[in-house]
Amino acid sequence: MSALPDEGWLAAHRPPRRTRLFPLAHAAGYTVDDWLKLPDSGERIELIDGSFVVSPAAMGLHALCAGGLRTVLASAAKAAGADLVVVEAVNVAVGEDGLIPDIVVLPRDLVMSRMVIFPASEVAAVAEIVSPGPGNRRRDYEIKPLKYAEAGIPVFLRVELEGPGGPWVEVLELGAGGYGVTARAGAGEKVTISDPFAVSFDPAHLLDA
Repeated sequence: MSALPDEGWLAAHRPPRRTRLFPLAHAAGYTVDDWLKLPDSGERIELIDGSFVVSPAAMGLHALCAGGLRTVLASAAKAAGADLVVVEAVNVAVGEDGLIPDIVVLPRDLVMSRMVIFPASEVAAVAEIVSPGPGNRRRDYEIKPLKYAEAGIPVFLRVELEGPGGPWVEVLELGAGGYGVTARAGAGEKVTISDPFAVSFDPAHLLDA
């Protein structure tokens, strides 16, 4: 058994202080300013209703689908001559929440300005790829759509990877009563989107390498 270090060694080699990832919460919860001050931990951290929600890195299938959807939408935006760009996983201020949609459609000049966080008022469309797990599904089916609708984001796309005939794509457009489903299609079918630019595609192609 090794000998214990003497007191001099301990004084010169103090244990490192534990790094605090989250600041101390306010009585009313965290704010968007707190969210923007978080260190980069390699995880997706969103601010929802004053609390931080931490998600691990997306699984490979999720990432593949996000890349495929971005490619499809970006090609359509370019073909339509729209001054919009399609980006993955950027910070969006949605009311008092800080969300990170899987896909965001934004004005090109806004993205080129090197903004760190984009206001929901400038977002033309968002997309979420549903992750497994009850908490993730509730966020993508209940919490986030409601918040995106309240913030006035015109189009919400939801991609479901689970279940037969997938992936499935749902198109939800904003109306007086919130989002309503205007199109839905699975693999081998065509889903058509008219806003913010026209595009029609087979959801199966989202998983093409």
